[in-house]
Amino acid sequence: MTADLFDAVPDARPSREAMAEGALLLRGFAKSFESEMIPALREIVGQAPFRRMFTSGGHQMSVAMTNCGSVGWVTDGSGYRYDGIDPNSGRPWPAMPAVLYQLAVQAAIAGGFDGFVPDACLINRYEPGARMSLHQDKDEQDFAAPIVSVSLGLPAIFLFGGPKRADKPRRYRLEHGDVVVWGGPSRLFFHGVAPLADGEHALMGRQRINLTFRKAR
Repeated sequence: MTADLFDAVPDARPSREAMAEGALLLRGFAKSFESEMIPALREIVGQAPFRRMFTSGGHQMSVAMTNCGSVGWVTDGSGYRYDGIDPNSGRPWPAMPAVLYQLAVQAAIAGGFDGFVPDACLINRYEPGARMSLHQDKDEQDFAAPIVSVSLGLPAIFLFGGPKRADKPRRYRLEHGDVVVWGGPSRLFFHGVAPLADGEHALMGRQRINLTFRKAR
């Protein structure tokens, strides 16, 4: 990552786009947080480096990830879970920086969800070709809280389906700074990311960084 600021070009697209009941796409919402957010992310990764985890079935994920917050999401042979300890270091995950917490809370409010108190931030790094298969976020204890997902770097195709895996997902092109908030009736909708196309982003380089804020406990 580089600390150089990205000079945003005015975007003619709608700033708010309804995706489903309880799901909203906020175009460019995170850009105003950049100057503090990028150095904060660099510090987190310095303490808890990215790693490609293995699923419970023994498959290595194409997406590299790390966490910040009081708990982090981990996967291994025993399954998927939240844990307060980074298994690589044996130490607690880095604390969630105030700028990330405020971004998540403000985005949740903009999406219609007041009172969001995230305790986990999953940080995923997509390099060209990496993808995320359709899945539900269901390892959390509190489904009343929304999911807040922030996109940085290269554009990606976000797949947002329905309550059943067989539901055909709609495709949304997510650009740097876009935020997706979903909860309520769409909280357990299947979603994923298509294989990332190659490219070079002026600020983030040859990668996409995705921050997913959740109330895990």
